[in-house]
Amino acid sequence: MTVAGHNPGRDRVTLADVAARAGVSKALASLVIREAPGPSAASREAVLRAAAEMGYRPDPTAQLLRKHRSRLIGVLFDPGDPFHADLLEALYPAAEQSGYEVVLGARVATRSEARAVDGLIASRCEALVLIGTEAPAAQLRTMGERLPVTVVCRRGDRAGVDAVRAADEAGAGAAVELLLGLGHRRIRLVDGGRHPGATERRRGYRNAMRRHRLTVDVVPGDHTEDSGVLAAQALLADRGGVTAVLASNDRCAVGVLDTLRRAGVDIPGEMSVVGYDDSRLARMTHVNLTTVAQDPVELARLAVDSVVGRLDGKSADPPRELLIDPHLVVRGTTGPARTATA
Repeated sequence: MTVAGHNPGRDRVTLADVAARAGVSKALASLVIREAPGPSAASREAVLRAAAEMGYRPDPTAQLLRKHRSRLIGVLFDPGDPFHADLLEALYPAAEQSGYEVVLGARVATRSEARAVDGLIASRCEALVLIGTEAPAAQLRTMGERLPVTVVCRRGDRAGVDAVRAADEAGAGAAVELLLGLGHRRIRLVDGGRHPGATERRRGYRNAMRRHRLTVDVVPGDHTEDSGVLAAQALLADRGGVTAVLASNDRCAVGVLDTLRRAGVDIPGEMSVVGYDDSRLARMTHVNLTTVAQDPVELARLAVDSVVGRLDGKSADPPRELLIDPHLVVRGTTGPARTATA
């Protein structure tokens, strides 16, 4: 007889075999075997019955390791992104309040995201919080099978992991509405390319413009200052009636601002500029950027609660996505539209 979910060519019955036999996820089966809270009585009965029927025996080495937990949460981040710095500042107290410590893994030009994650796992991190990860869904799914993973500032659907993010489509739409209220009709978006959140922000911009029957004007870009510089240079060469620019994030917006100001363009008299994130960069006095704010404290709290809930057995739910509402912060880079000159 072949046992469902069990490979007869293998001697040892694994937890995955038991989960398949019981018709539950491996994570839920693990909670039952560890006698952790969370699973329903029916789930517990199904898992324990499957384990008994299949002769499953927990790995004593794994059990020993679980008793000597590291209580470390690994955090992947980009040190060049000021909004990531805001999130890190909020992640530390959120983790400490739950009895965990944070270990950082930086993604830089000389060190890939994959290497940074491998380093966090090698440091015995029990869970991962990935800020702005660009890993493909399949890679995240594989990672999530090893340990609890929560992604921050990107969608988690199709990846099989928890996600915490702002409602970026609504945030970009609100930025467009602000500019429309100031009389702007030719609003250009400097796109964020493939960066996390860029698709939703692009959609929010386009929907808002189309809702008002206005021309959609999207130029290529990314989430760096350099892309803002290039977009501003193109704007200086041919304004085409544009009186306002929405950048996909604050770093890009600062590149736009710096280039326009150096060229003598009056901000906001001749051109209004809006960013996204409300990072510490936007709040600097000489920048004073109007932007769409995400709440780093709330994002950090939700991310920590997500991984800790799975680590401590309080959650065996399917992967979920938690959204927070962004809001506009109006500063000195937006003002009423003037008649544009070509």
